[in-house]
Amino acid sequence: MGSPVIVGDDGLPRCPWGAGDAVNLAYHDTEWGLRVSGESAHLERLTLEAFQSGLSWRTILDKRENFRAAFAGFDADVVAAYGPGDVERLMGDAGIVRNRRKVDAAIANARATVALRETGGLEELIWSFRPDPGPAPLTTADVPTTSPESVALSKALKRAGFAHVGPTTMYALMEAIGLVDDHLEDCHRRGCAG
Repeated sequence: MGSPVIVGDDGLPRCPWGAGDAVNLAYHDTEWGLRVSGESAHLERLTLEAFQSGLSWRTILDKRENFRAAFAGFDADVVAAYGPGDVERLMGDAGIVRNRRKVDAAIANARATVALRETGGLEELIWSFRPDPGPAPLTTADVPTTSPESVALSKALKRAGFAHVGPTTMYALMEAIGLVDDHLEDCHRRGCAG
């Protein structure tokens, strides 16, 4: 059985993962589930979700500013131009997650993002997979890890040349940017999604 909301010291009910510490609480209350706008914001979230795969989200949040610096603020044009020297620089950067497959995927994804501009762009593609709203989850056990839409988004991105964009990672992206609202029913942030 999953966990219900947790009421914080401030009296506000939150999803359990957002009630543990100040970093997670701030992310939960001010960002997770809110719509982002623009190519770099979508590329950042997609990149961070890919780097998170197999790690805790807290690890990524702790390194987020380093990721922004390492990947030029997620400017797709700049990252798309990265070459072998940049890959080596990134692999030596202790401020980010040093995983060659994920670094290579981030660069490939920047290149694919640039190519997508001809057909509407990354943001338009991602949001074209927005599902109809479902019932609010009551506990964490009610929150899925994939959906038909995340599977379809994953396939569409792979066809467009993206890497490290599996259905579970894409579902996490959909949650993060407000494509789906997986705040628990009694969470004070429920209903804030995109």
